[in-house]
Amino acid sequence: MGMEDINIEYREQFESLRDLLASMVSERSVDALLNVTVEHLAADADLVAAAIWLIRPSDMCDSCVMAPVCPDQGLCLHLMACAGQLAGQEIGPDNSGPLSTRVPLGVGYVGRVAASGEFEIADGLSDDIDLPSMDPDALISGHGGGFISVPMNYRGALLGTLGLFTGGAPPRGGYLLGRQVIANIAAGAIANATAFEEIQRLRQKLELENEYLRQEISAEGAFGEMVGQSPALQGLQRQIRLVAPTDASVLILGESGTGKELVAREIHRQSKRNAGPMIKVNCAAIPRELYESEFFGHVKGSFTGAVADRAGRFEAADGGTLFLDEVGEIPLDMQTKLLRVLQEGQYERIGDENTRQVNVRIVAATNRDLKGDVDAKQFREDLYYRLNVFPVEVAPLRERREDIPLLAEHFLQLTCRKMNRRPLELLPAVLDSLQQHPWPGNIRELQNVIERAVITAHDGVLRIDLPRETQEALKSPGDSTDGAPQVITDDEIRQLERRNIIAALRRTKWKIGGRGGAAELLAIRPTTLASRMKAMKIERPV
Repeated sequence: MGMEDINIEYREQFESLRDLLASMVSERSVDALLNVTVEHLAADADLVAAAIWLIRPSDMCDSCVMAPVCPDQGLCLHLMACAGQLAGQEIGPDNSGPLSTRVPLGVGYVGRVAASGEFEIADGLSDDIDLPSMDPDALISGHGGGFISVPMNYRGALLGTLGLFTGGAPPRGGYLLGRQVIANIAAGAIANATAFEEIQRLRQKLELENEYLRQEISAEGAFGEMVGQSPALQGLQRQIRLVAPTDASVLILGESGTGKELVAREIHRQSKRNAGPMIKVNCAAIPRELYESEFFGHVKGSFTGAVADRAGRFEAADGGTLFLDEVGEIPLDMQTKLLRVLQEGQYERIGDENTRQVNVRIVAATNRDLKGDVDAKQFREDLYYRLNVFPVEVAPLRERREDIPLLAEHFLQLTCRKMNRRPLELLPAVLDSLQQHPWPGNIRELQNVIERAVITAHDGVLRIDLPRETQEALKSPGDSTDGAPQVITDDEIRQLERRNIIAALRRTKWKIGGRGGAAELLAIRPTTLASRMKAMKIERPV
């Protein structure tokens, strides 16, 4: 072969390699990339076939014929792509066939490469654990060819192996070096394509979640479209319109289940901070020892379990609104640090000497009598007045009974749509019973009652399941003789609620939280039940 012929051969190899690399880096689909790579390699005159195995979690150990020799049934090599004279061969359901779809790490030509990261070269193929039922002559068109297994490395990690089946003895020297370069570039392209596919998957997931949340907010009304027309609700709307455009701290007062969080969200939505975040902190759900970290964040190594830097809720809410739900549950020692950041807009992460600035608006909510807690020295007076710049009281549902039909219809339509049920109708008798109920759980209880009614509805008939104690009270001998519903006082309603709580506690053997607890039976949170028990002086009998 003359020098001109050699130059032509090298030029053809260079152009072939250039085309392969261009194809690999342009592919963003892992499957397409793998197929392009093996098809291009299999077209090489020195090869009869090419295949790629990648390390993946094991998935067919129970049926795999290689299970007895597999040292690690957590990971193995998966055959991902094959081209040439091996392509299209039938693979058995138990991993049997002319080419193994699963290869144990450290076993056979392919598996040893994945374990050692070094080339494996066979001048002539023989029955090997990689190819459990292989007939070498039949496999490579009657030729006793060789095999090269090349490690695929990316940033120090081995992703898999590239298998090259040769018609004769495998080439050595520069040929192997070139194939190692191709294998490593292919590994990088596979890693990038995998990352791109994951980014696309997460992007689509986030888009779906955002769309779902927008639909949920729109469906729930989020108090942007308040359901009801009672004077109490109209007064609440006026208060929100007054305070929302300001930066004043707001303290939302009201019983559990009245929609205090939705009021907070509407205040944020109508404020000049609405382009910023609204971050919620459920103060009743934070373990006492984690309050400071939750509010202000921490640096790595500042305490046991601090394995990385973490931003707190104040930092996350910078430029927006921080909603402190159940603010009365904050411990006294933490109230001092909270007061400082509210007054000065400054704080430090745990373990960090740097003082950080923050600009947030505080909206707090509670179902407790904070003024009473201040008098009892259970809540700081200065913090109370700092939060209570503009108090907003959310009326309980029993004080806006004229809104119950509208709310019930709203929840009925929402629930039917969510549960894919055909539309149901609220009959006048049902609405009458709903309006007579005292609703100790407020709007949350009403929604739960409607959802249960939709679940148990038969033949298009909506049945309302109210607590037995309430039904008995509504049908008590004190009912008027003319058949009109009896009007009971607010104190009687509170006594009814107390009896209802005691009945639930007795039924659950005084278990408050968890599955089968009284809180679950009453459809309220355990913290809310505990707070009501304390307020009503309900104690378990000795």
